[in-house]
Amino acid sequence: MSDRQPDTTPPASDPAPGPASAPRGAAFLLAQIGAHAAGRFAERVGDLGLTPADVGLLRMIAGRPGRSQRALAEDLGVVPSRVVTLIDSLEGKGLVERRRSAEDRRNHELHLTAEGRRTLGAVSRKAAAHEDDLLAALDPAQRAQLLDLLERVATQQELTPGVHPGYRTLQKSPRSGRPE
Repeated sequence: MSDRQPDTTPPASDPAPGPASAPRGAAFLLAQIGAHAAGRFAERVGDLGLTPADVGLLRMIAGRPGRSQRALAEDLGVVPSRVVTLIDSLEGKGLVERRRSAEDRRNHELHLTAEGRRTLGAVSRKAAAHEDDLLAALDPAQRAQLLDLLERVATQQELTPGVHPGYRTLQKSPRSGRPE
């Protein structure tokens, strides 16, 4: 009889599991930085009572005042009912107004209110600070180069300039029932 306990250590040929290697590559870094940037931007504009989706709509309306809800939906690549919900929220905050089209009374033209223009100015200041914080590790020439390279990638991927693809996947908030 032996007093010896069975050996439970793994054989030397079975390496102990180690930490997985960190993901590498431009696509991963773009996704990582993009998610970080989006989250930080949402925090900044949240201070103004806005979501990033609200900001995008305000910018689009300011860029082409009088655009119809239907045209805005087409530019965003979403169904018109989604735009109606988003515009309802902005109108409720006093930032956007709908005006009946003089050419087609069935359509509403979208315009920023005076408060909407003031708010968009505040957003622009927050966005500039956000970009400065995000790109603090780069000098002005590197920032310009990065912007140029990202614009080339976006063009090659046929992304619509100025339109965030997130509009197509907005979820309704369980609390408010409105898109986040």
